[in-house]
Amino acid sequence: MILTEVRERGVIRVRDLVRQTGASSATLRRDLVKLEEMGQLRRMHGGVEAVEAANQTHLATRAFGVSQTINAERKRAVAKLAATLCQDGESVIINAGSTTWFMAEFLRDRRMQILTNSVPISQELIARSQNRIVLPGGEVYREQGIILSPFDEDAIQHYTASKMFMSCYSISSMGIVEGDPLIARAEAKLLTRAERLIVVADSSKFQPRGNMAVCQLSRVHTLITDSGAPEAILDHARSLGVTVLIAKDDRNSISTAA
Repeated sequence: MILTEVRERGVIRVRDLVRQTGASSATLRRDLVKLEEMGQLRRMHGGVEAVEAANQTHLATRAFGVSQTINAERKRAVAKLAATLCQDGESVIINAGSTTWFMAEFLRDRRMQILTNSVPISQELIARSQNRIVLPGGEVYREQGIILSPFDEDAIQHYTASKMFMSCYSISSMGIVEGDPLIARAEAKLLTRAERLIVVADSSKFQPRGNMAVCQLSRVHTLITDSGAPEAILDHARSLGVTVLIAKDDRNSISTAA
């Protein structure tokens, strides 16, 4: 996490690293000494800086082109069901992801305002719909097709949405999990701008992987998945008040429970 922050920003204050990592100041300073000894960064008064600026920061997640081919039929069915929850005139957030990308196909006839940090989703909706598209500022990560900002205060702070649609790295009884700290932080920021969180995830996402928690299950309003999802986690989600929708094949048969 330290190296990701330093490489992303170039220069960062120690107190900001304490806040980002949740580690104590003493623990963090010991890690900084070790990293400097390894030649990974350079300490300076009150902060640290990257040894040299990287041309491109890489994220610890699959490339978008790879992700969109995995369980594509399930993802498309989940996305189709998710799109039925969208209404003309709404302001929504669609977070970057291979499952949320499939939603774009079913939103072509809508008339909404959509904030997305996904380059592929924005390209699809700009070219083939009349929706109003809003993009956040930040750096484009080409492999994942995502726009991420290193700043706490940016354009999304002025956006308000009725719903946020989000895919994820994995789901467990502990909550929604991501595999990269930058993506987790970006999703947490977007969450503050939406009234309801709708998670779209095919059944392969219910595996213990990733280590960056985005939010607890209780923060989720609706969870959309397929019939292969484990009932134990779905029942746990329902017990927390989460509405569970099950997409079956491409027929959009659903079951719900609050």
